Amino acid sequence: MTLSSNINISSKTDAGHKFSVLGSVLLSSLGAFVLVVIVIGFLWWKRTKGHSRAAVVRLGSKASFSMEIDLLSIAGLPVKFEYEELATATDNFTTQIGSGGFGTVYKGVLPDESIVAVKRITNLGVEGKKDFCTEIAIIGNIHHINLVKLKGFCLQGKQRFLVLEYMNKGSLDHVIFNNESVLGWKERFEIAVRTARGLAYLHSGCQHKIIHCDVKPENILLHEENLHQNLQVKISDFGISKLLTPEQSNLLTTLRGTRGYLAPEWLTSSGISEKSDVFSYGMVLLEIVRGRRNFSVQTCAPLSGTELKRLYFPLLALEMHVQKRYMELVDPRLNGRAESEEVERLVQVALCCVQMEPRQRPTMSNVVGMLEGNLPVEQPRIESLNFLLIYGGRYASVLTTSTDGCNEQNEYIMAYHQSSNDC
Repeated sequence: MTLSSNINISSKTDAGHKFSVLGSVLLSSLGAFVLVVIVIGFLWWKRTKGHSRAAVVRLGSKASFSMEIDLLSIAGLPVKFEYEELATATDNFTTQIGSGGFGTVYKGVLPDESIVAVKRITNLGVEGKKDFCTEIAIIGNIHHINLVKLKGFCLQGKQRFLVLEYMNKGSLDHVIFNNESVLGWKERFEIAVRTARGLAYLHSGCQHKIIHCDVKPENILLHEENLHQNLQVKISDFGISKLLTPEQSNLLTTLRGTRGYLAPEWLTSSGISEKSDVFSYGMVLLEIVRGRRNFSVQTCAPLSGTELKRLYFPLLALEMHVQKRYMELVDPRLNGRAESEEVERLVQVALCCVQMEPRQRPTMSNVVGMLEGNLPVEQPRIESLNFLLIYGGRYASVLTTSTDGCNEQNEYIMAYHQSSNDC
């Protein structure tokens, strides 16, 4: 082999090696480039996703903030409490002071040492936070000396609370129906007048007319700072019916045996108006006079043992009105210590209030005028009170001879249903 041939072969071999090395370098560089592109692409995607997620969070925060601003824009809202604040104030809701169709009431102490009643609202009928706050704003804007003041509210998750002023003597039923102490006639008359003033304001004195729908002794609260201060009388739970479901609202006054305050139009499914409150108030008036429930059981002592006789007091009041024997209707525990003219006035006004036809009942403003002596007392129409004969006759006809007592509440409900069916 010649020298030139060896040189050619060597040159070709070197050239092939160089191309091989160059290809390896190019492939490695390309691979590195692709890897860098992939890493950069991944980082870019991750960053973009993070920004997108942050944007969603910011959007949600803005929406939540917007809702809060929307709620705060509702005029007249009282103080808004956090759930944790109310839990602390009530010692985790340990001291229960009341209950009813709306929920439970607890005693609480705020950081400024003021005592409050914290009411948990259940069975809500209002839809959404804004509707709830709108109703709360209406209630919060109603201010009257004879209405319990709404101090604040809580709206957190599904929790709904009302924060109300605390009344230290409790409700009227605890004061007037107990056998431990006897409420004097002067206090009874003042309770009657001041309750009427509160209802009159709800019906015609405030911007939004409020029909209470549940006037009864349990919703008339009393407060007394000391023995030298006049007894404060305030109506509670006004406007609460608008916060309940329709079903719960319809059953509101049937709970705990209080159907004795329902106007006849409740049972006939006719329209409910402020005159329905007037009827309930008339029933409360009669209980203030007597110091007992309108439907009650009296113990007699005949020769053959103990007899329990049912008494329907509105019917007795009608009979005594016809005979002008008003003082016989007064709570016997008072031993006659009552103003005869005031007794007559209360009984006549009460009978006017419980007339069958709503249009024949006076307005609460006129009731206030009659009780205060600024208007002449209307005379009730006897024919408009004949339905009391049916109610009372049915109730009194069911007699029980027993020494074991009876469940007054259940027997009343049974008799009431039977009498309403007869109507």
